[in-house]
Amino acid sequence: MQRRCAWVTEDPIYIDYHDNEWGIPIYDSHRLFEFLILEGAQAGLSWITVLKKRENYRNCFDNFDPKKIARYGEKEINKLLNNAGIIRNRLKIESAIINASAYLKLQSEGNNFSDYIWSFVDDKQIKNRWESFRSIPSKTSISDTLSKDLKKRGFKFVGSTICYAFMQAVGLVNDHTVDCMCYENKNSRAK
Repeated sequence: MQRRCAWVTEDPIYIDYHDNEWGIPIYDSHRLFEFLILEGAQAGLSWITVLKKRENYRNCFDNFDPKKIARYGEKEINKLLNNAGIIRNRLKIESAIINASAYLKLQSEGNNFSDYIWSFVDDKQIKNRWESFRSIPSKTSISDTLSKDLKKRGFKFVGSTICYAFMQAVGLVNDHTVDCMCYENKNSRAK
């Protein structure tokens, strides 16, 4: 029987996410932006809650198009607040709009979002060697630095713990435990 990280439940959505997404490096700026928004939406909740609503988020948030999201006003916010398919939290919804504007500002300054994000790990995945799930930290000095820089650039819902979960999800760090079948991460996407 193949072993997975201890946080994975029997839920097929979680299994698929763990086996085929979590910890696999993502270099696409658009997908990185999507994950940053979803990690912010997850704050205080379980990740499975967000995973089950991810398609609804993609539909409601114009497939995470930052140009469209940045233009959302009160009408769109109210529509989102009434949509049971997403997490209906005004601050989280407003943070997605703010983050879209910050993303576009970063780009207008000549920064590719992917290059910017990956620069915090010197463009190379950090491969940790955790023996158990309990050993994995909820934040690190790198996530502290990323969080501080994102906040300085105007991003919201990007505390260090959220940033570390983001780093794990998009493969900046490989936090599969050493006994997990995905630890070697053979599915790693090339840059």
